[in-house]
Amino acid sequence: MSVQHGQFSVEGEPMTYCVGILVRDGLAMLADTRTNAGLDNVSSYRKLRVIDAGPGRTMVVASAGSLSVTQAAMTRLTDAMLLAAVGEDGGERAGAPETLATAPTMFRAATLIGQALHAARAAVDEAVGGDRISTSATLLFGGCIAGRKPRLFLIYASGNFIECQPDTPYLQIGEHKYGKPILDRVVQYDTPIAEAVKVALISFTSTMRSNLAVGLPIDLMVLRSGETEPELVHRITDDDDYYRELTERWSAAMRNATASIPLPPYGAAAGQGVLV
Repeated sequence: MSVQHGQFSVEGEPMTYCVGILVRDGLAMLADTRTNAGLDNVSSYRKLRVIDAGPGRTMVVASAGSLSVTQAAMTRLTDAMLLAAVGEDGGERAGAPETLATAPTMFRAATLIGQALHAARAAVDEAVGGDRISTSATLLFGGCIAGRKPRLFLIYASGNFIECQPDTPYLQIGEHKYGKPILDRVVQYDTPIAEAVKVALISFTSTMRSNLAVGLPIDLMVLRSGETEPELVHRITDDDDYYRELTERWSAAMRNATASIPLPPYGAAAGQGVLV
């Protein structure tokens, strides 16, 4: 298990779990909040951020990895938007660099975020020197500009990225291996957005069952295709009735499905279900 020391992670297994699902109906992004995991040291931190990039722009980032790197990258991006603005008329300062508030496309915005992440990691690497500390970080970046179809990207620490496509309509970062099988089996591009959110939550409860490095609360954002504002920004806590019922029903469904499958016939004693 990876354990956080201050704002850094000692190299090991990934912590946290984030998923983005991009279907015909729209975009859903979810992230847990676990940052430390241990017998006597568990804490949380918001990993899903809705960026204020101006009217008509929904931009959402989910992060996994070094908190110092991801915090520094987000600060670079938000500070750049503040510095680009001029005083009283609300316009932009002449010669101001491009920011998330002015990027013409989500692809260009992903490029700017990748550059900020790469620069932040380089700065942290220089600061920590030879310490055995992981500064790796990855981001999910999704949203839309001016009501265009939502897009979703996975951005690596080096600044390069890939874009989600209809043949595999989801992206994951962090501790993703436990949640991947259910997404692979159920989620398709034509899956309704509400169904996609349900399946994503099943992937979370499956992950939490197997790994203490992922935990509640879960932050959730839903953006419908053609809209410029999120339909839902919501936090799921341990007293959420729906999430509790979903967890219980999924566990019962798995037990029932297992019980309904015949025992293996390989060398079993007749009628006894005993392998010999």
